Amino acid sequence: MCGLRYDARSRPTGADSGSTHEVHHAATWVFRTGRGYAADVAEARIEQTDAGAVVASDGWFVLNVADAAWERDERGGEWSILEPGDGFEEYGIGVHVLHPGQTNGLYHSESAQEDFLVLSGECLLLVEGEERRLKAWDFVHCAPGTLHIFVGAGDGPCAILMAGVRGERKTLHYPVDELAARHNASAPEESDSARDAYRDWPRNFARVRATWPL
Repeated sequence: MCGLRYDARSRPTGADSGSTHEVHHAATWVFRTGRGYAADVAEARIEQTDAGAVVASDGWFVLNVADAAWERDERGGEWSILEPGDGFEEYGIGVHVLHPGQTNGLYHSESAQEDFLVLSGECLLLVEGEERRLKAWDFVHCAPGTLHIFVGAGDGPCAILMAGVRGERKTLHYPVDELAARHNASAPEESDSARDAYRDWPRNFARVRATWPL
């Protein structure tokens, strides 16, 4: 999924026999195969920290975004931590808050589709060489291969719900782009590696309490 927390993260989701994904879900999702009914799924453990609540185990859960722990980067804004430490297996999801001029990462494309919903405020969408101004309830779908990034705009914070697929076969591409560079969102050189593209970005994200919803 697009952004600082998600670009470098990828988890196996292959359906080949014996894969981590298949073994992990065999007991609880057998009803999908038609061979029986699902076993009970345990409720995830929620732990309280100084920065807010964090999900500490797999399972189902209910967590208010305002009560969850968040992370902050002065360049990349703030984002909610709604997933367990290793992330969800099949997709990433969270709320990212950008203040004017902040970007949620570097201009890039992914080989899997992504979806975004602006919840509040205003932002700029840089997409395929174009610039679009977005407001609350604008929905953005990025088909596989779509170059994109978001930039905070307006006179206050912008909150965006972001969701994207994870998988060992997913690839990323970071071009050098003039439009993105004007917003400090272009990779220093063309790369297919998130580690290389973000080498000049700080990685010591601060855990903080939610500043959104306001």
